[in-house]
Amino acid sequence: MTTVAHILAAKGRDVVTTQPHRTLAEAAALLTARNIGAAVVTDAQGRVLGMLSERDILHAVGKGGAAAVDDAVSKHMTAPVVTTREDEYVHIAMEKMTVRRCRHLPVVVDEKLVGLVSIGDLVKYRLAECEYEQKAMREYIATA
Repeated sequence: MTTVAHILAAKGRDVVTTQPHRTLAEAAALLTARNIGAAVVTDAQGRVLGMLSERDILHAVGKGGAAAVDDAVSKHMTAPVVTTREDEYVHIAMEKMTVRRCRHLPVVVDEKLVGLVSIGDLVKYRLAECEYEQKAMREYIATA
């Protein structure tokens, strides 16, 4: 069975982070500049404090109006965050995401952020795995 480490080896370990004291406006600019939907909120030691997504920003503005963009990220981030480990199996990570209804899992080693996997990353892997199994089954049947 394949682990989260296998996914990170293929996609890389670059993770966009922000700090809890930053404003929502700063975080929105970061997400826009990087063309991503979420950032991991970390402290100075690289520990995961929360996640901030486009949805979190939209909800903040919806509740507090345009002035909410001046709020600290910590006020609107999702916390606590469901995380995963490098040695966790892909199907377990997918199950966590399904149960907790989240689209991103920070990967943590010794309480430090070392990567991020999205539901898209995991689904892409599972589809490739299913295609491989299907091909192997066809070849087996053809030679039987």
